[in-house]
Formats: sequence, structure tokens, C-alpha cells
Amino acid sequence: MCGINQTIHRIYLDVSCNASLLTPYKVVEEKITNEVVLVENVIVGLVPSTYYNLEGMTEDKAIDIIE
Repeated sequence: MCGINQTIHRIYLDVSCNASLLTPYKVVEEKITNEVVLVENVIVGLVPSTYYNLEGMTEDKAIDIIE
């Protein structure tokens, strides 16, 4: 979870392999895939001096904030 002044960057590696399980009666083959995080970095910026919650704001009302 990142705050208003933070950006998180992640680099993933997708790993897949074919695995075989040998039993006395049969061979079971399965493709296994997994996603592994290689790098994770949080870039912290300056805390903004103001914050506006514009949820539910329509375009015609947005000009009222600027004035």
C-alpha cells in the first residue's frame, strides 16, 4: 500500500516448467507456473500541501475549484 506521496515499482519474473511424476503405474505430467517478485522499490516524494477528493465531481462543477 502506498500513500499519496509514494510510488511503488515492482518487477516480476514469470517462471514455468514442465514436471513429471513417475509412479509404478503411470507418469503424471503437469505444467507449473509461478510469478516471482525480483525487485520492489518505493519512491517517496514530497507531501503535497493540498489534497482534493474529486470523487463524484462532474466536469461542469470542476471549474468551481479553480476559481
